[in-house]
Amino acid sequence: MRVGVVTFPGSLDDHDASVAIERCGGEAVALWHADEDLKGVDAVVLPGGFSYGDYLRCGAVAHRAPVMTTIAGFAREGGPVLGICNGFQVLCEAGLLPGALLRNEGLRFVCRDVLLTVEAADTSWTGAYVPGERIVIPAKHGEGRYHADAATLDRLEDEGRVVVRYAPGNNPNGSARDIAGVANERRNVVGLMPHPEHAVDADLLGGEDGRGFFESLLAAVQPS
Repeated sequence: MRVGVVTFPGSLDDHDASVAIERCGGEAVALWHADEDLKGVDAVVLPGGFSYGDYLRCGAVAHRAPVMTTIAGFAREGGPVLGICNGFQVLCEAGLLPGALLRNEGLRFVCRDVLLTVEAADTSWTGAYVPGERIVIPAKHGEGRYHADAATLDRLEDEGRVVVRYAPGNNPNGSARDIAGVANERRNVVGLMPHPEHAVDADLLGGEDGRGFFESLLAAVQPS
């Protein structure tokens, strides 16, 4: 299983994402923001960081990078794509996921572990979990407040596309309906604000609750 990890100018968790993929049994393939070829990968991860320095707003420049045109086509054909933190912001800006990520309530940067509830275990990235499972994943962001209009939020709820939700009392940013991550209609594209790539090693403080995101992919997708 070859998983492409995109590096934009300003990415800072691309290395961590690559390490997580390989610790969970996959092969990480480096992709650069100017690439127009995905090098035959089976899935793509858009990592966290500050792509293009968050110029204009988070993800607003990155979603116009050449690699994103190719990733959009890959996603439309059913290719699995995961956006983590800044990657989630990029996917929303690109229209591959609904909604937007706004500045945190209180305008303070958040850096701490958060307790999440897995709501949807039928996506390309969450099959290793069970609905209702509680997991602890680190979060670190200043613009992670998920926002969408009421009709979009209702549709996400009705279609079971809320993938992970902050457990009661654990919403660190004021996200609508405690939403921490969502999926597209085909359930192959997932974005979330917490960082599962920082929770794949039992010997580190992040624990290993994040492994399921990467192990789900390896179990669900047959390499090309």
